[in-house]
Amino acid sequence: MTLLTTAVRAMRGWHRPLLANATLMFTLALVCAAGVLADDRLLLDEPIWVKPLKFGFAMGAYALTLSWLLTKLRRGRRLGWWLGTVFAVAGVLDVGAVAYAAARGTFSHFNENTDPVARTVQTVFSFGIMPLLLTTLAIAILVLIQRTGDRALTRALRAGLGLALASMIVALWLSQSSGPRPRTVTDANGHAVSLVGGHGIGDPDGHGMPLTDWSTTGGDLRVPHFAGLHAIQVLLFLTATLSVLAARHAWLRDERVRARLVGVAALGYTGVFAVLSWQAKRGQSVVHPDRATLIAFAAVAAFTLASAAAVLTTARRRPAPQATHEPHAELSGAAAR
Repeated sequence: MTLLTTAVRAMRGWHRPLLANATLMFTLALVCAAGVLADDRLLLDEPIWVKPLKFGFAMGAYALTLSWLLTKLRRGRRLGWWLGTVFAVAGVLDVGAVAYAAARGTFSHFNENTDPVARTVQTVFSFGIMPLLLTTLAIAILVLIQRTGDRALTRALRAGLGLALASMIVALWLSQSSGPRPRTVTDANGHAVSLVGGHGIGDPDGHGMPLTDWSTTGGDLRVPHFAGLHAIQVLLFLTATLSVLAARHAWLRDERVRARLVGVAALGYTGVFAVLSWQAKRGQSVVHPDRATLIAFAAVAAFTLASAAAVLTTARRRPAPQATHEPHAELSGAAAR
């Protein structure tokens, strides 16, 4: 109870609409998890509740991160509050549309039918998707023009938001990923549905991996979308870890060293994101990389490891600073979530 009480107290100053969004999303994810077990209806051989479960969890994690991030702004706090509120509302509408379509046993994305359910989902998406992209862009600009903590934290937030924005742009490509020609599939009610576009490239409705449903027979832009969207959590976790390790290793107490390591990690992560996008656009499954893809991943790994080694070697040769490190308890908690 003490840990829970501490967490609740820490979140009192966070952005409340985004906290409400996160609460709704995580609750939806739990409901959908129960639905997977209790409802045997399928869409393209996948339980109908898996998709809203994934959307709910992903949106909840991102909203929780933004809720904390907006408290770090020193300038433009009121603008940040309104941007966060717009994101929270748009997020609920978008994920709500996905859950609504699932409950009705039909497709939310790429559905070109004209029945009431399809039209409702199409209308929500037409108004809800762009605000998510634009508010993320605006928040990224706010973070870019000011420092939101020490150098490592600021760098992690800037890179993480940039990658999240890139992941949303990748998501926009999905609508045209399998070409403009419609195809007819059957929903969970046995009704014919006309789909235009698809997650897979080369095989739009290809066989998917367990849970993620990422295509194993063609390219899938959901892979880089997922990687980019959650980059901010990964980089914040790394920043918090370096902050904790600084208490044991004197050469990490210089915030410039931690910032450089975070910068190297961000460049490496960006490289992975770029290779995953390139691989998907070529119609290649993430689980079946060809030689060119493996070489690209190896190049990114070699660059990242060599750069990190150079930073560490230089840092360990320098005399340790007196006391420039301040533990970021709230960052550790936020990154862990």
